This record gives sequence, C-alpha cells and structure tokens, in this order.
Amino acid sequence: MSNRIRVRLGAVTAFALSAITVAIAAVALGNRRTEDEIETHVDELLSDSEPRDGEFSRDDIEELPAPVRRYFTHVLDDGQPHVQVVRLHQRGEFRLGGPDSEWRPLVADQYVTTRPPGFVWDASIDVLPRVPARVLDCYEGGDGVLRAWLLGAVPVASAGPSPEMNEGELLRYLAEAVWYPTALLPAQGVEWEAIDDRSARATLEHRDASASVVFHFNEHDEIERVTAERYRMEDERYESWTGHFRDYRDRNGRRIPVEAEVGWGRPDDDERYWRATIDRIEHRPMGTNRQSDGEP
Repeated sequence: MSNRIRVRLGAVTAFALSAITVAIAAVALGNRRTEDEIETHVDELLSDSEPRDGEFSRDDIEELPAPVRRYFTHVLDDGQPHVQVVRLHQRGEFRLGGPDSEWRPLVADQYVTTRPPGFVWDASIDVLPRVPARVLDCYEGGDGVLRAWLLGAVPVASAGPSPEMNEGELLRYLAEAVWYPTALLPAQGVEWEAIDDRSARATLEHRDASASVVFHFNEHDEIERVTAERYRMEDERYESWTGHFRDYRDRNGRRIPVEAEVGWGRPDDDERYWRATIDRIEHRPMGTNRQSDGEP
C-alpha cells in the first residue's frame, strides 16, 4: 500500500470517527433534554397534588347505580384511604400500525395524581430491534400532551395541548382509574349514571375538559371493559375506543386488574394497539405513608 493511500485512509477514518463522536454527543444531548422535559412534567404533576384526608365508606355509595355499588364493595374495604398519588410499572407490547402490524416490546412508568386528576406516562417502545422510541403521554395542569423521540433524542411526534387532546387524556385517566379505584368515588368528582344491571356511565369534569366512559361489569362485580367515544388524531375524528381488563389481584388493600388491552373500535372488532401487565404498583393514600406492592 502506498503512502498516499495510507494517508487518505487515515483521513477518512479520522473523519468517520469524528462524525460518529458528534452523532453520539448529539444523541446524548437530546436524551438529556428529553429526560429533563419528562422530569419537569412529573415534578409539576406531583407538586400540584392536593393532600386531603378521606376514606371509603359504604355510606358514600348508597345512591349509586347497583352495579357500581357492588363493584366498590368488591374491590375496596370499609375505611380504605382515598389514594392521592400512584406510581405503576407496565411491561407489554405496542402496535404502531394497523391490525396486521407487528407488536413491539414496551416498558413504561406511570405517575398518577387524583387531586387534581392527572398522569404522566413515560414509555420506551422498540420501534425496530435495538431502536427504541421514548414516548411521553400526559394530562397535567388540565393539558393533554403527546411527545415522541426516536432514540430518546430525535423528535418524531408532537400533539397537544388542544381541546381534543385535553379531553382524550382526561378520558384515559378516568378509564384507567380501575388501578386506583377510590378515584372513581363521587367524593373525587365522578358522577355515575345507570344504564343497566351490568353497566353504568361515569363522567368527570376538570378545567375545560369533560370525559365520559361506560364501565361494564362482569358476574364477579369487576370492571371487565370500558367504552367511550375518543378523538383519534390520525383520522381527525371521534371513534369508538375500548379497554379490556382482567386478572384481578389484591394490591395494597385494593382489588385491581393487572392485565389490560386497549384498542380502537367496538369490543367485538376493536383494533388493539396496546397490551400490558402491571407488574409493580405503589399507592400513596391521602395523609398516610406510601404503600407499594408488586408481584405476589
């Protein structure tokens, strides 16, 4: 090999190494900015939480529809403190495309407050093998926000706040309250309307947003399904949205489902895009120390 070729190869190698170094530094900087943004949302969510004393009593549910009364009696014990803050960990899969697309691995941490209602969902989804996307989905301070970053650094999606996003994220909070059931009590601002002996509609208003979800109860008096009309950003219209819950377990004195799936469409033909297991959950009751529980 001539000296000239060696010099050129050395220059190319040096340039390539410099480019790789710059790319790594850019990704690291982007990751730090993403981490800071998510941490800010979590900090603001938790700092706005209002501690209030309160506990579940059967006297509080006497006027509720029959299936709702049976549900609360089944999942809560008398004297159960109202939950103020929840942190849970999910492990599951997410589908980015239509019903024929592949399921991608997902892990997520979620923080929830009940006074005022809000949550921050911080997820990592492998959009390709070893190529993760960081996703932030939240309802905080009355604003619904969705953000996504490829490799945790490169912005690839952004939506909200907007009236439709705010409503949709409040709706998600209400539907997922099966994991923190005292948040479904009338004392937490939820209004219940009877439908039949196995279903009832819950409505929650916060700031300028209002969300209504129909809860469906099985023969064990557990919530097995939720349905609602929710705004779908891709189609820019309202569509049917369904959540499925199963495998109820005792967690911190509450009976909650640890497996769930969500999809667009009616229950009999919904296009499911998320499914996961709650493998760890912490409940912080109002005025008490944190309670935590994971797998038995």
